[in-house]
Formats: sequence, C-alpha cells, structure tokens
Amino acid sequence: MNIVDRFLSYVKFDTQSDELTNLTPSTPGQMIFAEHLKEELEAMGLSEISLDENGYLMATLPANTDDNVPVVGFIAHLDTSPDMSGRHVSPRIVQSYDGADIVLNAEKGIVLSPAEFPELLNYKGQDLIVTDGNTLLGADDKAGIAEIISAIDYLKAHPEIKHGKIRIAFNPDEEIGQGAHKFDVERFGADWAYTMDGGEIGELEYENFNAAVARVTFEGRNVHPGYAKHKMINSMRIANQFVIMLPRWETPEHTEGYEGFYHLVSMEGTVEKTVLTYIIRDHDRDRFERRKKELEHLARKINHEFPACCSIEIKDQYYNMREKVEPVMYIVEIAEEAMRRAGITPKVQPIRGGTDGAQLSFKGLPCPNIFAGGLNFHGRYEFVPVPSMEKAADVIVEIARLVADRHC
Repeated sequence: MNIVDRFLSYVKFDTQSDELTNLTPSTPGQMIFAEHLKEELEAMGLSEISLDENGYLMATLPANTDDNVPVVGFIAHLDTSPDMSGRHVSPRIVQSYDGADIVLNAEKGIVLSPAEFPELLNYKGQDLIVTDGNTLLGADDKAGIAEIISAIDYLKAHPEIKHGKIRIAFNPDEEIGQGAHKFDVERFGADWAYTMDGGEIGELEYENFNAAVARVTFEGRNVHPGYAKHKMINSMRIANQFVIMLPRWETPEHTEGYEGFYHLVSMEGTVEKTVLTYIIRDHDRDRFERRKKELEHLARKINHEFPACCSIEIKDQYYNMREKVEPVMYIVEIAEEAMRRAGITPKVQPIRGGTDGAQLSFKGLPCPNIFAGGLNFHGRYEFVPVPSMEKAADVIVEIARLVADRHC
C-alpha cells in the first residue's frame, strides 16, 4: 500500500477527541483506529507490538546492524481536533493543482481559494488532497501516521539501508493536550524521538510555548433592576472591566513569532456569576511567569473596587521543550541533515502552540517536531500536498540511515 492509499484509508476513521469525557482514549473511535493499525503492523512483521488499555500503540523495527546504534523513535497521534467534525470524511485528490480556486462544495459555496490562502500557490503542479467542505481532513495527524508506517515499510523492504532499532508509537488525545499524559517513556525505550506532527514541508521545531489556563470567576448580586441602585452587582459588567484591563495588542490576532499572548477562549455569565477562561502563552519562561502574575494583579485590583468579587485559578499545562532539547542539539542537527539529503530546505522555527513532544521531553524523551505536510489544520479548508507526505517519509528514512552512519 502506498502512502496516499494509507492516508485515504486512515481518514475514514472518526477519531475526534473530547476533553469532557475524562476517559483515555477520550473517544472510542481512537481505540478502533489503534486496533486497525495494530493489525497492519502485525501484517508488516514488526516486533514488540503492544496496544494498552489507554490506546497507546507501540512497535519495533529491529536493527539490521550489529553496531551499537542509539534507539530512535517516531511518534504521531491518533486523534483529530474537536474543532470540527471528523466523521464521514470524504477526501478527494486535486491532480496537478493549477493555481485556481478549488471548489470543495458547490452546493454550499465552499471554496478553497489562493486569494484567502495564498500558500496554495506554493504547491502549483502538485497533487493536493482536500476535503468536501463538510469536515476537516485529518492530516493532523493521520498524515504523520501514514508517513511513519510508509517509511518503516520502506526500510523493511530495503535491508541494504543499515539502521538501528527503531521504535514507533501512536497515541491518543494530543488535540486536547493529554497525548503524553499516560505515555510510558520507559517502555518505549528510545534514546530520543521525533513527533511527525508539524505543518508545511521543511518545518522543524524544538521550541514551543509555555502554557497555562486561567479561570477567572466573578460573583455578583442580582436584585430587581427597577430597584437596583447601590444594590445590584452585575458580574458580567465587572468581567468586561477585567477583560479591557489586559493589553489590547497581546492577543493571538495581533502576535506572531516569539510574541506571547493572553487569549480569552470562553465567557459564560449571568448577573450573579460570570466565568472567563483564558489561555496564557509565551516562549520565554520569565515572561510567562509575569503574565500569570499580571492576571493575579488585575484580580486584586478588581477586588479592591468590588470586595471578594473576583477569584482566579491558574494551572500550568506544559513548558517549552527547548530547555530539554538544547543539551542534545545533535538530534535537531540530524533532522536538518536528513531534510537536506531528502532535497528539503529546513525551516527551523518555534511552534506557536504545543506538542506531545514538549511533555515527552520533560518526561525524559527529547522530542523535536518534524513536518507532516498538512496546512489549514482543524477546519474544512485543510489540505495536504502528496509530495510533502512523500518527503516526510523520506526524512524518516534518512534519519534512520544517518543515525546508523554516525555510530558505525
């Protein structure tokens, strides 16, 4: 089976994760998909295949050299984003894309246009896999899974390429920030790994946001509005006051690169009670800590004006993996060289988000992130160029070759 056929078969599985279930995996479709992949890996003849009750699937391609070569891992996630439906995905291939608008759904007037998504023009002449406009595609991260399995299949069919022991893993619930929570790093047994979960071709990332979530609660007092003077305390109005006290330009829509932000993701309220939920992001750990302190400071200011009205709970989610990867920067250099050998110019850049690799790095498994090739993740305009998937598989093969060459 080639990489395109693999990918097209994988996206048929409905694997949206759901943070409200408090289960692992959070949805049954992820386990169904994992069981399918387990059967595929068994048919390929891999060894040390295991699928635990939490949906973590691991397997081994044994070394074909007697040299003491480090064990390298490759990881991708089973789930797709809860931001849009992943049920009944109906992909199609746009052959030799000509640079024009792509009509995804004529009936609904849904069009993937370079006028709105200019990055499309970088892929003129290439075959693109797109959605039918009703669902996301699932390249995040089923492209990564297809690339890993295709690369392992290639290495198995070409024993002349010497490599050490290679471990692969597919985990649930990355999209809801829980992918690494029950990942058994010791059982995985790799010296380091790479997540195949990046975006466009060439991306290589070993820095990500430090991340926290803040829930700010405002308690009010409701009385009849006709007799409310000096009695009513409208929690929604106070919450609005809190919102506008934060820096206007430090939000996702006004930041890029290494710039951090406060992001108001939900607001639920009545006169009696309002709850704001923020996510806090910054690459720099000191600035990250200052952002959390600023929210606490503003809560105190609110309470000075409205005593005992405001309470705040802040919970760290993950940290920047850079501090864990920098001591072993050769693993990034290997990935860069592998890309160059595959004819790709590496684009080393920070992740403006999180990755399972961040949590895994802090659990003792340094884990940079490599492109999977997709673009416009989490929505109906998601697409993946076929050559990008093929090149990602080539990079995996070249990493295996390079690690063996360096230690022979």
